[in-house]
Amino acid sequence: MPRGIPNARRDDTGFRYTTFHVPLVANPKHMSTTYLKSESQTIWARNAKNKASEENLPTDSRRGSQVIVVHPGSRSVLIGKASDVSPTSVPNVVARKCKPPVPEFVRIEGASRPRKRSSDTGEETLEQDPFDEKISAITISLRDRMKFYKLRVTHNATTIASTFNEQFKPEIIAEYNDPFRVEWTEKVSDEDVYFGEKALRLADPQKAGYALRYPIYAANFNLRDYPSLQVVLSDLELILRTTLQEKFEVDSKDYKDYSVILVIPDNYDRTYVREFVNLLLITMGFKQICAQQESLAATYGAGISNACVVNIGATTTSVACVDEGMVLADTRMSLNIGGDDITEFLYVLLKRINFPYRDLDINRAYDWKVMEDLKNRLCTLSEADVALNLYDFVVRRPDRPTEKYGLRAYDEIILAPMCLFEPRVIEFDKKRLGLRYFSKNVTEEIIDHQTDRVTNAMVISTQHLMPATLPPDSSPKQNQAAGNTSLPGTNTPAEQLDPQAAMVVDEPETLPVVPADGTDGTDVLDGQDESKLPTPSNPIQTAEAGANNAGPNQGPPSPVGEFSIDITFEASKLPLDVAIFNSARAAGGDDKIRKYLQAVLVVGGVAHTSGMRHALESRLQAIATPLVPNMEKVQIIPPPKEVDPVVLAWKGAAVLGKMDGVSDLWVTQSDWDILGMRALKERCFYL
Repeated sequence: MPRGIPNARRDDTGFRYTTFHVPLVANPKHMSTTYLKSESQTIWARNAKNKASEENLPTDSRRGSQVIVVHPGSRSVLIGKASDVSPTSVPNVVARKCKPPVPEFVRIEGASRPRKRSSDTGEETLEQDPFDEKISAITISLRDRMKFYKLRVTHNATTIASTFNEQFKPEIIAEYNDPFRVEWTEKVSDEDVYFGEKALRLADPQKAGYALRYPIYAANFNLRDYPSLQVVLSDLELILRTTLQEKFEVDSKDYKDYSVILVIPDNYDRTYVREFVNLLLITMGFKQICAQQESLAATYGAGISNACVVNIGATTTSVACVDEGMVLADTRMSLNIGGDDITEFLYVLLKRINFPYRDLDINRAYDWKVMEDLKNRLCTLSEADVALNLYDFVVRRPDRPTEKYGLRAYDEIILAPMCLFEPRVIEFDKKRLGLRYFSKNVTEEIIDHQTDRVTNAMVISTQHLMPATLPPDSSPKQNQAAGNTSLPGTNTPAEQLDPQAAMVVDEPETLPVVPADGTDGTDVLDGQDESKLPTPSNPIQTAEAGANNAGPNQGPPSPVGEFSIDITFEASKLPLDVAIFNSARAAGGDDKIRKYLQAVLVVGGVAHTSGMRHALESRLQAIATPLVPNMEKVQIIPPPKEVDPVVLAWKGAAVLGKMDGVSDLWVTQSDWDILGMRALKERCFYL
């Protein structure tokens, strides 16, 4: 027997348990193989080689003509070929005929409402309406800003506007004088399903026997209104198939020749990604797919490599920092506020001044469109635009003549979008009522870490809600369980904390919870007034009240582990300016904060709001100047010329689809069948 190989151990009993010869363990010194040692031997390289040999595209086809870019949202889906200049926007809504009783479409009340005053009973309560307190706080903040900018305030403007609106009578417009008259969907129809504009043009969906539903809500599948996930996917497939057929003349049999780029949220849910990819690759049968996050796609569209991207959508607002083509996971934040909340809050404010269109009901699609039009035309964030002006709007209703109304409004046009910075008027607990969440066992050998849902930026934002550190004479274990945090105003030495925690303590001390008429922070750069420093911290009181009053069955369960509160939900209540600052702070030290605050990119429909750039710059400057050494001017990067901020993320994904480097990111049907979510992990570096 050769040296170095020990004798086989003889069984004491002499019986052999098997007739199969068990070989000895091989000596690793003698082993030599090149299997999977080089990049060319991986499954991705082999598939790429096979694809290169199989591809036979027409030589005259434009680059990107075989790539379809899909960007789904809560209110609309952007679909188009990567070679197109702009996408096709389709309202993401489906009306399906169903058996009675037909469910009525009701919007969740996201904005605070004034308390209904009972005229029947003569009882008068001494309690003040919480809605009046919230409006008063925002109004005082606005008045302080106007005073700082030396703008005149009209004190009796509300009375003047209410009197005018109450007495106004609409003007009837004849049908032949209305160039934008609407062709309403027929009341009696044999169609089983409508989607997009046709669904919104149903005069009364419930009476016609149709259930009106939106498949996507708040960057996830809408399981609040749908009975099951399969029904959601069926409606999404209907929208995609019909749009591709009608707008792009792409039939189902041609899907195998097209690749798809799917734009997913920054704070994505793995089930959402898996089911959407499975729908496109397996159910619809596209050739290959690439999934990219919204913030990264927006930077491609803007032509920059580093930015703090703020995407203000219809139902949610996401904030994330992008560094050299990578979304920094710890900087992601998701705020539960969006353009729909601005529309609803504008509706509440206009009702207070006797809105002349008395029959307005935002649960009806055509009335919601009226409020959307008013928001887009009237709302501003520039204090100089606040004046007692006269506006007009047109109401088109089924089986009614077109009516033209006049409206006088004063500060309502700026108070509505100010809810982004004053979220005390948003009912966050109501907004998550009825939400259902998926089962979380979508792992496929990808470990589901708690940080997938809770990021460092969220932890920093909710530091003031964590349990305070105990006195020094307490046991070390109790101090450790408290989470190494301190509430504003505690005397915990900063040197006992890490640098990030020290910054967390510094911010509430610099931005204390003060009355709305506080006079702190006069040394603010770039024309800032003292009223903005209390703005980030006032919502903390609302957040604490919401955390105490939240019911046990509302929304997802609190994360387990070291956190004693629902970090994700509490962080979603932050003002927009504070969320941006905390996102930049989670990226690293002072240099990173300065880097990202000088490159803030705002996308989404709300980015069109007049004065958004200055309003955001001034508030961020007020926060960053006292906290960040050598902080220069905060800069909001405008989107490229002639590019709509709404389609900027889609445009960036289209740019990616025309690049040669995208060939390394494709996931084919065979890859998905073999590896599942691991295929996306290998191709797209964010899982």
